[in-house]
Amino acid sequence: MEKKNETRKIQRSYTLRERFDYWFDNRVSKGSLGFIHFLIVACVVCAVLIAGLIILFGFNEEGEVASVFWDSFATVINAWMPSFEDGSPGYLVMMSIIAILGVLFTSVLIGIVTSAIEEKIDNLKRGNSLVLETDHIVLLGFTPGECTLLNQLILASDGKPGCIVVAEDLEREEMEQSILENLDVPKNFRIVCRTVDITDPASIEKCSVETCRTVIVNPTDDLKTIKAVLAVSALLEEKGVPEIRVNAIVSRNEYRFPPSLVETNNITTLQSNDILAKLIAHSCTQNGLSKTFRELFNFEGSEFFLVSMAGIEGKTFEELMVRMDNATPIGIMREGTISLNPPGECLLLESDKILIFAENPDTAKLLSSQETTLFDQELNIVDDETETDTVIFGHNETLPVILHELPENISHVHLVGQQTSEEEREELENVAAERDLELKYITENIQSETALLKIAKIAEHIVILNNHDLDSDEADMETIFLLLNLRDIRKRYNLSFNITVEMQSERNQKLVGSGDNTDFLVSSSMSSLFLAQLAESPELIGAFREILSNKGNEVYLKNAGLLNLTGKHTIRELRQILLKQRYILLGYLDSQKNSSFNFPLQEELDLISTDSLIVLGEN
Repeated sequence: MEKKNETRKIQRSYTLRERFDYWFDNRVSKGSLGFIHFLIVACVVCAVLIAGLIILFGFNEEGEVASVFWDSFATVINAWMPSFEDGSPGYLVMMSIIAILGVLFTSVLIGIVTSAIEEKIDNLKRGNSLVLETDHIVLLGFTPGECTLLNQLILASDGKPGCIVVAEDLEREEMEQSILENLDVPKNFRIVCRTVDITDPASIEKCSVETCRTVIVNPTDDLKTIKAVLAVSALLEEKGVPEIRVNAIVSRNEYRFPPSLVETNNITTLQSNDILAKLIAHSCTQNGLSKTFRELFNFEGSEFFLVSMAGIEGKTFEELMVRMDNATPIGIMREGTISLNPPGECLLLESDKILIFAENPDTAKLLSSQETTLFDQELNIVDDETETDTVIFGHNETLPVILHELPENISHVHLVGQQTSEEEREELENVAAERDLELKYITENIQSETALLKIAKIAEHIVILNNHDLDSDEADMETIFLLLNLRDIRKRYNLSFNITVEMQSERNQKLVGSGDNTDFLVSSSMSSLFLAQLAESPELIGAFREILSNKGNEVYLKNAGLLNLTGKHTIRELRQILLKQRYILLGYLDSQKNSSFNFPLQEELDLISTDSLIVLGEN
């Protein structure tokens, strides 16, 4: 026998009070506007009801019906109490009731309007309103106190009006206050802050990304960066504007975006850890390189430009080098591809664009052949065969790259406090074997001054690596305490080693200053420089990638004594001499680590053995 499953409906009767409370809650939940609608309807009903009662009981002795209704409405709106002469006692009672109701309605209405205005003001303060901008820069991610990227973007505008929309999951007032305290914003430049979940496409939409010039993702951790890049890419695709470029910095190689995704969504990324590792490796033996690198890639002073120049057809790159004044040619663009540091005999085409390093793209001047003479001198480089020892404190994932990039004259590397697994140690040993480096592991307690002094005495170069597994402030403080102790030992025992320090936060680096023979590589400020260049010069991405990578042309400091170039030389002579060795002269670093760039061709430098030339080359 089949049984039918019947759904039993339980019915319950509700009281009139419960139904009214439920209805009232639903109206109020719609916000201030719904409550105002309810009050208006209630006022009208009460006014009509009182007017009807007055007419019904004949309290309007001589008044017309229309005037009774008008008096009722006017009383409830103005909350005006009638005087004794206005009518009969019944009329006065009814009007008094409506006046009391008017006081109540008016008070509630004022409260609702006041609350609504306060709510709107608070909403504006929190930065939740839509941005109505065009051709602006959207910056997703902001750390209070870290304003290098904003400063670089303002400098890149070169005094022209502009707008940057800064979006982060922070209070708008907090972001604006931090910017005000750390940045001098020109009057013709605007920075608009919005409270946004940068990993949510719906939240990012309020930044008006579909009308912006470019998007920069600037959070501190890789996972948040990836989520933000994917979120903004999805939004741009939904809006039908996938051509807007999304720029980001990712620290670890394992978070590299697939090429197909990069091409489809117009994403440009750099791996900052590899870049910093290379800079650390070269800075530890070339004191002042990190500062020079920052000066090359910021928007103060000289910058990289692509320019078209008349009269270059048929000339060699060497001729261009000795004839270009107020700018330094460093490469050519042909058929959309940039070639850095081409051979001197490379013939130029009329359609070629020249990549120059100059203060302004309009300053480059090509002198006539009568004003220039070729200088025929071979560069006699003195090999620096002095072997040096390097001590590396700490460990992170960049250590193998650092070991691989260390200069050839470093033969012994002492690793201090390396908490490495067998697999990591095997990787380090393989890199050392490939580079013919001798690794020595030091396990002594560096909290002991005796142990620290013993280590410091064997080092000519010291590198302090940051612990990427810790919070940025905690990791930086560990680095700072070690740095202060090493500086103290260097001063008290009259030692001469130089120190290269990796830090995560620019704010923390400011706590300890530069110091003698101390180079700082701060990941946040370096990333800001790279991001600003990516955003402002997308056509130079290929050239920047080569300079920042481990392959191709890189920036070096070449000692004038080892180059056998001490004495007086004009800039034209130095350019030609260095070009024959496949180096391009970018600038000059004196013994006090002060750098200068873009000298006039005829200017003469009197070089001493401690001076360095800033060059671009493959070696």
